Amino acid sequence: MTAHWTTTDIPDLTGKVAIVTGANAGLGLEITKGLAGAGASVVMACRNLDKATTAAAQVRAVVPDASLEIRHLDLASLESVRVFAEEFAGGATRLDILGNNAGLMALDRSTTEDGFEMQFGVNHLGHFALTAHLVPILRATPESRVVNMSSMGHRPGRMHFDDLMFDHHRYQRWGAYFQSKLSNLLFTAALQKRFAASGAPTIAVAAHPGASHTDLGTEGTGLLNRMLEPFGKVFSQSAAVGALPFLRAATEPGVKGGWFYGPRYLVRGHAVAETPSRKARNAADAELLWNVSESLTDLHPFA
Repeated sequence: MTAHWTTTDIPDLTGKVAIVTGANAGLGLEITKGLAGAGASVVMACRNLDKATTAAAQVRAVVPDASLEIRHLDLASLESVRVFAEEFAGGATRLDILGNNAGLMALDRSTTEDGFEMQFGVNHLGHFALTAHLVPILRATPESRVVNMSSMGHRPGRMHFDDLMFDHHRYQRWGAYFQSKLSNLLFTAALQKRFAASGAPTIAVAAHPGASHTDLGTEGTGLLNRMLEPFGKVFSQSAAVGALPFLRAATEPGVKGGWFYGPRYLVRGHAVAETPSRKARNAADAELLWNVSESLTDLHPFA
């Protein structure tokens, strides 16, 4: 595999179809540029359609012939997820890449339309539901991939299976964020296990961007953002570079199910395969999270 992987290493994706959640800014915008630049048709799945329209213009400024479609998706609403998935699947014949990228970081406590803690609800359950609805078309597409965006924040993360929504414990916005990012990797493992067991031509993989300049944490972090800003300029990297692990996981030939990509030096560096934390490799927790997620969303994609 290429040591210093860049977007020039993305193979020709002409004829491929991708969905990227949160494609209107930051990492999602850069992922969209990378996929569209290689010839893929990209569905930009976004909550704010005005911002998505502006983002599409930014993509076309660097990829004039980009094949883009903007669709509304609110991951904080299981009904919105259902409508998006059903409308997409109803008019599509294939889905090569499902890019579960969108996320929220360290927000003050709030809940989704369905009553879930917002970060767990959007970062994990929304993407779980989206994937569940799209499993049939993914399984019908040869060599398709689900790519989940995690974070180096999964390492201090802990699953609060006795209180996933922080209903009965003091809410910790960073603890909730870390839990959601650990959930992304446990979900990847459980999903890959099911794809493999069913004989599907689909794999599930994951990535993290290191420390990248994005819009992810602009809401809710306040004083902490201002305190860390001088350090961020030293240790972080651009969103374009931060998107490379995700793009490599999504497109490189030979990637195996369950693989995890990130910057070589944790917070920055070239995109390489790495080993997630021991907690992210806990098979029992992966199964428990899968079962809880099925119950909370009432979706059973492999039943």
